[in-house]
Amino acid sequence: MQKEWKDTPALLLIDIQKGMDEVDFYGGERNNPEAESNAALILDYWRQNNWPLFHVKHCSVVPGSPLTEGLPGNDLKDEVKPRDGEPVITKQVNSAFIGTDLKQQLDAKNIRTLVILGLTAEHCVSTTTRMAANFGFTTVVVPDATASFRSKMLNGQSIPAQTVHEISLATLNREFAEMVPTRDILQSRLAERG
Repeated sequence: MQKEWKDTPALLLIDIQKGMDEVDFYGGERNNPEAESNAALILDYWRQNNWPLFHVKHCSVVPGSPLTEGLPGNDLKDEVKPRDGEPVITKQVNSAFIGTDLKQQLDAKNIRTLVILGLTAEHCVSTTTRMAANFGFTTVVVPDATASFRSKMLNGQSIPAQTVHEISLATLNREFAEMVPTRDILQSRLAERG
């Protein structure tokens, strides 16, 4: 099945940073090891189509975070390394819209459709997606180009990373975004306008 876009979509690559490999800091278990390779495929597809894209980078202010600015973990992963001229949005909170000019850049380019992927589904992908939908963007999340970490319930019981992932995406599905897998994104095309 092909995905037909009503307008030119922008790609948001959320927090695909080297520090995310420090799994113990984030819960000790991560799902979907293919997330980065799928993100790289989609990024390449966007570049081939010359569609707008934005790299998003988390510059943590949490003590001890591997995503702290200036640490090697703050760097974006090699699979999705920005090319010259590709915008990089830096943020300090979960949403790519808070404390940044992302919305202004999107509005200036008259972008109304966003394709969102990256790390992690339960945090920055979710928060950015919810805000995008609230701002009125048509929003797509790529489930197999995102990943999650293990978490804990309020009673301390462990929640496996795959369960966290599925629940996080389920809470976004239909209410805030359409879920479209990588294979369909790579077959997508712009719908006829008019």
